[in-house]
Amino acid sequence: MPAYDAFLLVSFGGPEGPDEVMPFLQNVTRGRGIPPERLAGVAEHYYAVGGVSPINQQCRDMLAAVRADFQASGLSLPLYWGNRNWAPYLTDTVRAMAADGVRRAVAFVTSAYSSYSSCRQYLDDIEQARAEVGPGAPRIDKIRRFYNHPGFIEPFAASARAALATLPTQVQPGAHLVFTAHSIPLAMAEAAGPQGGRYVAELTEAARLIAERVGPSHPRTLVYQSRSGSPAQPWLEPDVRDHLSELAKSGTSAVVVIPVGFVSDHMEVQHDLDVEAAQSAETLGLAFARAATPGTDPRFASMITELVRERMVLPGELPGPQAALGTIGVPDQTCPADCCRYTRPTPRGAQEATSA
Repeated sequence: MPAYDAFLLVSFGGPEGPDEVMPFLQNVTRGRGIPPERLAGVAEHYYAVGGVSPINQQCRDMLAAVRADFQASGLSLPLYWGNRNWAPYLTDTVRAMAADGVRRAVAFVTSAYSSYSSCRQYLDDIEQARAEVGPGAPRIDKIRRFYNHPGFIEPFAASARAALATLPTQVQPGAHLVFTAHSIPLAMAEAAGPQGGRYVAELTEAARLIAERVGPSHPRTLVYQSRSGSPAQPWLEPDVRDHLSELAKSGTSAVVVIPVGFVSDHMEVQHDLDVEAAQSAETLGLAFARAATPGTDPRFASMITELVRERMVLPGELPGPQAALGTIGVPDQTCPADCCRYTRPTPRGAQEATSA
């Protein structure tokens, strides 16, 4: 069997104080030609909440939930955590794993979908960290994508139903389900290779599965948020706020916004949806509710345990049941060598400035 001797959580990272905000944003956007005024504007989102991104605490909470689920299911693995853009940095974590004698780890990445930024970039980050640590670095295997796993879909459906119930009773039956995900450049979404075009297809499938469990009477759309690229570069559309305006014009009276592209309620959810989209809805006269992300839902933690156990199969042994809802089937256990490849264009003015 794969001799896994550790579990690794890999995430984006975020600042935990005002003095860390600008260095963090500079890390995220290094080499992309972002004007200082653009970074200063994004920094204000963090300063408004004390300079602390919620993502790191959510990772700590997720680790606690996974640790408890591991123990309850008899899975004994030490847990580690490393980030792409802020402490604890992935390279430092891999170095600590090597010092602890870890030889082969299974990694869970906090993204459910296929694209360069949500899949390939994390694979590259892992390999770069291993290269920096050197020959003693452990082998690290990334867990498969989980966009159609019951442990991802069911918590979202439950939180969407709970959000729907907070709307005025008279508007609940006709409430529009607005599924949101992080916008990415069209060239990234359509990148060649085995995973090309799957980002939108997987988001569409996840939205369908969740909507079916909320109720067939509710219309739904998939839209995008948090675009921050150059106006000259096409990105996935429509933007969530533009779509809310169109819904209001068409006579819609209430919306439930479901951040299907996100695992936890980090900055792009709390600011772009809870502040900006909510304000737009109020101005438009739309009743507004936002569904929570899976975060530390026990079903989500149990899903992670299941995905780890999927990898722990003896050579020649058939794997046990692999959970996946819908008709697409179980995603590949391992990513092809050239999955989600994308070459960023040479910076010309402002490119993306992602926050967490």
